[in-house]
Amino acid sequence: MQKSEKKTTKKPKNGSILGKAILAIGLILFVMIIGVGCGFLTASLNTRPNLAEDIVPPASSQIYDIHGNEIANIHAAENRRPVGINEIPKDLQNAFIAVEDNRFYEHIGIDPRGIMRAVLANIQGRELTEGGSTITQQLAKNAYLTQDRTFKRKVQEVFLALQLERQYTKQEILELYMNQIYFGQGAYGVQAAARTYFGKDVKDLTLNECAMLAGIPKSPNYYSPLNNMEAATERKAVVLDQMAKYGYISEGEANAAKKEALTIAKNNSDGVNGPSYFVDYVLQQLAEKYGDDAIYKDGLQIYTTIDMNLQAAAENAMQNLPAYFTDENGIVQPQGALVAIDPHTGYIKAMVGGRGTDQFNRATQAVRQPGSAFKPFVFVAALENNYTADSIIDDKPLKIGGWEPQNYSRNFSGKVRLRDVVRWSLNVPTVRIAQDIGIDKAIYYAQQMGISTFVLDGATNDRNLAIALGGMTRGVTPLELTSAYGTFANRGIHVEPVAIIRVVSRTGKVLEEAQRKEKSVISAANAATMTAMMEDVIQRGTGTRANIGRPAAGKTGTTSDYHDAWFVGYTPDLVACVWVGNDSVGDLHGMAGGTTPAVIWQAFMLKAHVGLPVRHFEEAPSFAASSDAPIEAPEKDKDAKKSTDEKGKETGKSANAPNAGKSEANANASASRTAASVFGEAPEPGMGVEKGQN
Repeated sequence: MQKSEKKTTKKPKNGSILGKAILAIGLILFVMIIGVGCGFLTASLNTRPNLAEDIVPPASSQIYDIHGNEIANIHAAENRRPVGINEIPKDLQNAFIAVEDNRFYEHIGIDPRGIMRAVLANIQGRELTEGGSTITQQLAKNAYLTQDRTFKRKVQEVFLALQLERQYTKQEILELYMNQIYFGQGAYGVQAAARTYFGKDVKDLTLNECAMLAGIPKSPNYYSPLNNMEAATERKAVVLDQMAKYGYISEGEANAAKKEALTIAKNNSDGVNGPSYFVDYVLQQLAEKYGDDAIYKDGLQIYTTIDMNLQAAAENAMQNLPAYFTDENGIVQPQGALVAIDPHTGYIKAMVGGRGTDQFNRATQAVRQPGSAFKPFVFVAALENNYTADSIIDDKPLKIGGWEPQNYSRNFSGKVRLRDVVRWSLNVPTVRIAQDIGIDKAIYYAQQMGISTFVLDGATNDRNLAIALGGMTRGVTPLELTSAYGTFANRGIHVEPVAIIRVVSRTGKVLEEAQRKEKSVISAANAATMTAMMEDVIQRGTGTRANIGRPAAGKTGTTSDYHDAWFVGYTPDLVACVWVGNDSVGDLHGMAGGTTPAVIWQAFMLKAHVGLPVRHFEEAPSFAASSDAPIEAPEKDKDAKKSTDEKGKETGKSANAPNAGKSEANANASASRTAASVFGEAPEPGMGVEKGQN
């Protein structure tokens, strides 16, 4: 028993020795691994005594059109004007520290607190008002590394940040950083940004301007006041709140600065500026995926859908815009937009977002009331719910609560067919159709065709009958309305609009390639019927000034206050939309969709189809087989017929007697004449038709 006890006491001793040996070996291996890792990192960093000379040179990015021709060379390096820290206002320095790295003067280049704060914000889904990376880390990434999102690059960033902190003072790091960061509009560094946005040197900036600049680098395309003043102003308020939070300014100073108006430097460019609006749209899409630095430094090759021949035709057509006045920002009004899309591929072929004298892209960013250009969504919903082109609708007074929709002529035509409602853009029958099928059906089809701007909840929303006439809470963009009409041209199939076909890195790697996104929304038969009815609009309805001498369909749109005028139309090959309106609230001197917008659309489409064979739309048999005469006579002719019949009864003559037949024939002839007077003579193109309501 004693021997046994001795053996049991020795076992733990042997186990302890073995454990210690394993631990020692593990520690040695760990140290060796760390040593090898550090050696690898040191070799990969390839650091130099002077980090300022170790910058990875940026490469410009090129944008190509549909034919592979270069249309833009995107760079940033040339627009940088380095300044010393003494020339940078203290307010601007403090603004960046407050919003980007409030512990800048305390940490050693990396900030564990900031990292944990960013991690927690991501987990909780909160918006982060301060970045997780320090200013030193951001400098290391922007100045010395690529934008690759890899673990190796992140480790390199940390090591470089630590080395920068050892080699430079905090003020030197801040100076390097503020001369390095990107502010949008091609401006790198605070001096170039101050000149770009405010037309002055950085040393002359006010607190208000400093806060605006400090907010831009988070997303330069989005927060640029030239692109999105509303978002830039909201971001400026965040910066001011952060400055007050950390004691750089008082709350009173922050509130005062929030209320101050900002004067943004005017763009001195003049006239048409090529595909600039399209290029900006492409850059905005790329920035959302890859970040601004990838665009301006990483040498991307961007292949797009733009056709420069059609783009030139669009720019030339837009020269038909009248010039009414120059607004307080020096912008000639009215402005306009034109978008052209291949309905079968979704490729954006041309885009004009204004006169070319500013950078607000009205083709993609202007959300405007569509007026009667919205009505086809009501009509197609009716067709999908068993209406036909010859369905009869009452055109007579209608009151819905306190609203009494009116036709432009203030007259009513009695019984009318759906095709006549489309041709003459009659308001009251359109509302009756929407009332019958339910307005949600029209909204549904519009959404399926690509309209994304509906407001469906809240006290003020689009679930009301006024939307049948285009009275939306917000409105639509020309790009989305163009894409939606493409559904009619593409046999009821909607294809999402595409601007970028392919993106290739500087090493030749394909980063993305467009895939067609399409879905069937309406039947091919109903798409053909809609097209046939809208062909009538151009041939003998409200859009005759858009006639291009080949099969084409379209719709006019004018708001009742004359703030917006539209023409949207298509051929089997191309769909295009023209919008005209003032940037601010103001009327268009009575301009209707069938006038200037139709003329611009016609000028563009004529040039766009030069050299193309004439193609016909798919026929709609039910439409083609119908009679052109109204099915029922107006009410007053029925009364005349009734009087004749009664007269026959009084004389004792049968209704089938020859004289009775003659009277009926005369009554029918009278009805036909009345119909001709109602529908046979077209009003002035774009006039004589009730506009959609706001």
